[in-house]
Amino acid sequence: MFFRNLTLFRFPTSLDLSEIESRLAECALKPVGALELSSRGFISPFGRDGESLSHKISDAIWLSVGSEEKILPGAVVNDLLSRKLEEIERKEGRKPGGRARKRLKEDLVHELLPRAFVRPGRTDALLDLSHGLCVVDSSSRKAAENVVSEIRHALGSFPALPVNAEVAPRSILTGWVAGEPLPEGLSIGDECELKDAADKGAVVKCQRQELQSDEIAKHLESGKQVTRLALTLDDHVSFVLGEDLVVRKFKLLEGAVDAMESTERDDVRAELDARFALMAGEAKRLFNVLEPALKISRVEE
Repeated sequence: MFFRNLTLFRFPTSLDLSEIESRLAECALKPVGALELSSRGFISPFGRDGESLSHKISDAIWLSVGSEEKILPGAVVNDLLSRKLEEIERKEGRKPGGRARKRLKEDLVHELLPRAFVRPGRTDALLDLSHGLCVVDSSSRKAAENVVSEIRHALGSFPALPVNAEVAPRSILTGWVAGEPLPEGLSIGDECELKDAADKGAVVKCQRQELQSDEIAKHLESGKQVTRLALTLDDHVSFVLGEDLVVRKFKLLEGAVDAMESTERDDVRAELDARFALMAGEAKRLFNVLEPALKISRVEE
């Protein structure tokens, strides 16, 4: 397993997580009920056959929030509702009012829910205890905050906040593309997004392009600023960093993966262990570079 996106939160490193396994057990995923639309809770990071709901390697804890959601297309409900309304109008010679329509729709949903298909979902998270860093494998801030809320509900208290930079990230990203020195180990990739500083201004998206070129320089001279930028950390990790501080398209490169593949393992569990350890190590190494470069704030202990 490798995370594809990193949405970051900070929490106090003094937080006691020694009883996290027992707390998660109380909030394990339950099958969605016959008349429920969805269910959410913790599952084993190792899949259906796993028993533990958390997995720790060194100072990194791996969690997984699972979900079950009923698939009930609105078009199906509306079509059945329309037929019901036509039948009532034909029999009673009147059109049902707003309250009656709402009640009919609710009755139809309750009737259909037990027969609806269930769609399973999963979102992984990494708790880096040494940095007080919660990393959620999602590019959606809302989805990531839902995972943090589940952790908070399970632990009773989890004072995690989205990472915050003391300097506008777009100014730093723009400076890098304009030729300012990058942090050691970082190099610019071939993808970026530039936006006009004015509200509803022009947006330019570049892919597979040399970014330190005359064409890009002209965009910068016209006042556009970089809001997303592809970067590489050594030959180990490539990613796209946004001004929202979300790391997208996180990918381990050959330099990182080769070391893992050179070691033989006997089973799937050991393979997953190795993958998580590698991914956690590279994510922490990346954060160590980004934290001072973007002046990311710490949380109060």
